[in-house]
Amino acid sequence: MKDINVALAAVGGLIVLLGLLSRPVDRSWLSPPLLAFLLGVLLSPDGLGWLHPQEWGNTQAILEEVARLTLGISLMGIALRLPSKFPLTHWRSVMVLLAIAMPAMFLISALLTYWTLGLPWLIAMLVGASICATDPVIASSIVTGGVAKENLPDPFRHLLSTESGANDGLAYPLVLLPILLLTVPMETAWSEWFVKTWLWEVGGSIVIGGLLGWASGRALEWAEARSYLDQPSFLAITLALTILVLGVGKLLGTNSILAVFVAGLAFDQVVGGQERSEEENVQEAVNLFFTLPVFVLFGLIAPWSEWVALGWSGVLLAVLVLLLRRLPVILLLRPLLPPVREKRISFVMGWFGPIGVSALFYAVLISSRTGHDIAWVVGSLIVFTSILTHGVTAAPFAKLYHRKQTQNGRGR
Repeated sequence: MKDINVALAAVGGLIVLLGLLSRPVDRSWLSPPLLAFLLGVLLSPDGLGWLHPQEWGNTQAILEEVARLTLGISLMGIALRLPSKFPLTHWRSVMVLLAIAMPAMFLISALLTYWTLGLPWLIAMLVGASICATDPVIASSIVTGGVAKENLPDPFRHLLSTESGANDGLAYPLVLLPILLLTVPMETAWSEWFVKTWLWEVGGSIVIGGLLGWASGRALEWAEARSYLDQPSFLAITLALTILVLGVGKLLGTNSILAVFVAGLAFDQVVGGQERSEEENVQEAVNLFFTLPVFVLFGLIAPWSEWVALGWSGVLLAVLVLLLRRLPVILLLRPLLPPVREKRISFVMGWFGPIGVSALFYAVLISSRTGHDIAWVVGSLIVFTSILTHGVTAAPFAKLYHRKQTQNGRGR
């Protein structure tokens, strides 16, 4: 019981502090995810020793469920924050990012892992798959807030949000492929990947999420038209929808994370979620209250000794992944991405492809299904590196981009 109270006090205190200092924190190099991670490290056995997560049971199983809930809540917030027509208007750019850029990032990450660590190819594929998705939680901290809105163009922010929302769920087949190839006969692996993974777990999640989101939106309209809502809270309704879809999607054996994003998009088409969420500051509340605990937990269980055991090869891999996994791909695809076709913003888009909660989720999922902890060790190291570098550079890069654009405008 003592651990629970210490955790509640620490996380609650951090959220209160960040709420009171949201403007200066937003404009500094200290991002909320980084501060939450450092708090976890401080409280861990490697720090002050106030919390002992190894006594709670299977910490990776706990992290998997906490990460799944965090991703669901974050993806719902992204779906409601987007202009309702943006994914439809810019569907070509979204498809390029999902169908070309994400598989390319998967292969590049796997090749870098294979080269630097000398792992077998299928094991390197596990690592590459776990870190190929753009994380919606850290991405939200980059594209929301005063600094982002003042300095970065809306099309870039919306495109990065859409990509991070969709590719979290669509990274699942890439994760499942090496898992299946390692755990079942090859013929069975490929048939199961095409039929079960793509048709049911992905396709079924899209159908289920779309139906639940649309039905919930219609139900809200119906209740509002009859004045059945007493002190309605849009935040409470969307959180309930998130939990509903996560539970139903998991029970039916589909990809519940993708289902939540689709449900949010469908719900938004019916009720106009962007306007409502802006009125009630839904996204800011969600970012502060619901997404920070997972980073505290990550700080508590970070495998420092395993990271050290990787040596300089691990450091080299983390650096190469941050530099080569995304930036070259986005620059090559720039002609096919109208919202970020301008050279400077394409560099920003290429750099800000953070690796975070989704990678932690897939890393522990891989560990539980294959027994190979290397995806967790390497993936968590790269997540730590991404939290540090992307968090530190978010505000300065946004301001630098705006300053360069302003100077160019004056020059003309």
